[in-house]
Amino acid sequence: MTENYPIMIAGANSSGIHNVTSPYNGRTIGSVEVANAEAIEQALDTADKLYRNRDLWLSGAKRIEVLEKAASLMQERFEYLAIEAAREGGKPLIDSRVEVARAIDGVRNCAELLRHETGQEIAMGINPASSGRLAFTHREAIGVVVAISAFNHPLNLIVHQVGPAIASGCPVIVKPAGDTPLSCMRFISILRDAGLPEEWAQACVVDDNATAEKLASDRRVAFFSFIGSGKVGWMLRSKLSAGARCALEHGGVAPVIIADDADLDDALPLIAKAGFYHAGQVCVSVQRVYAPADQAEQIAISIAEMGDAMTVGDPTSENTEIGPLIRPAEVRRVNQWVNDAVSDGARLLSGGAPLSETCYPATVLLDPPDTSIISQNEIFGPVICIYSYKELDDAIRRANALPYSFQSAVFTTSLDTAMRAYSRLDGSAIMVNDHTAFRVDWMPFAGRRVSGYGTGGIPYTYKDMTVEKMLVIRSKDI
Repeated sequence: MTENYPIMIAGANSSGIHNVTSPYNGRTIGSVEVANAEAIEQALDTADKLYRNRDLWLSGAKRIEVLEKAASLMQERFEYLAIEAAREGGKPLIDSRVEVARAIDGVRNCAELLRHETGQEIAMGINPASSGRLAFTHREAIGVVVAISAFNHPLNLIVHQVGPAIASGCPVIVKPAGDTPLSCMRFISILRDAGLPEEWAQACVVDDNATAEKLASDRRVAFFSFIGSGKVGWMLRSKLSAGARCALEHGGVAPVIIADDADLDDALPLIAKAGFYHAGQVCVSVQRVYAPADQAEQIAISIAEMGDAMTVGDPTSENTEIGPLIRPAEVRRVNQWVNDAVSDGARLLSGGAPLSETCYPATVLLDPPDTSIISQNEIFGPVICIYSYKELDDAIRRANALPYSFQSAVFTTSLDTAMRAYSRLDGSAIMVNDHTAFRVDWMPFAGRRVSGYGTGGIPYTYKDMTVEKMLVIRSKDI
């Protein structure tokens, strides 16, 4: 079965067809029409005119109605959305179902924001200059939103970028990852089925990088949301028009410190799951684990055994726990990094060789040198590196040594150790006795340093897509 989506830009014509293939077997599973520079100009013009004509703005009640209806439609189509997301992105079906459930809850969260977000009263009448005045604020849409998304959560990331735009009343143009555009098109179609006029949410796959840059950097864009590589994200940020806000979500290395008093029976299954989940293709996947020197080898062996027990293969199978990497080139890259680490002196305890052109097994390395490429960069593959340490502060120092800063974790039964790690680890969130990939969609989620800019999480994105506008009333009767 293949799905074919027309260009989702009001009044625009397509410049070609982009075929979407399964990352598991390379078969074509769908297609989308491609937008060129002329179509992007049409999308921006439509969105800008919509924002500037306040008579056309959607009421809060209408936005709630659309979002609640969309959530209901997604629930009705739950299994279809999960299976198709697994086919498209390679995340195993068991995990794709979790993603769909999160996406539905996220849409409902967007609707609820409208019931609770408020402005504030500004103090007046407290000195001669402010006497006879009443002032308060409310939040209104910032303007046109442009979102560029990543492949690894093909439905939920789109919800995180598009849902808050709809809730805030912003016209939105979204460009999904070229590898996984179908889930995005399904969601935009659901919004339209739920009653959203098509001009308010437009979606496109573009024909080249220059067109994507034009989309992000246009003067009519008020807010730019980007999820993807740091190299691209920082480049696009440098191109933004004056006054445009942005939020960037890039990669991390997710260091985990296991203290010498940690409950290993509790910790190790969590670490293995978070490292091998979605074949390690998550920005907060566990990839660096620091373990006490006298325990490191046994910890590494235990994690390796857990990885060996995981089923690798077809993401649409009920039994699969690790699916394919997104492209064969990524399999080759990960394998090269593993081989280089072994050549540098790391011990290979499991995995370490492709299972096919598209699948790589759960792999565990013990003590790769800190100078190895696999120790210096985000792996983005199903590889966990175990590093032995003698002193906790040395583990913290090494965990902080790279320019990445996102989520980190410490496993310990000591409150003092937990608080020492929390206060000294770089990161926007430090997990205690939990893995680095933990997330709920209403919490702040932010990369620091090269890992990102701004704060994600649905309520935080909603706030970024609005501006606080003040009304001051002067009256003799106040």
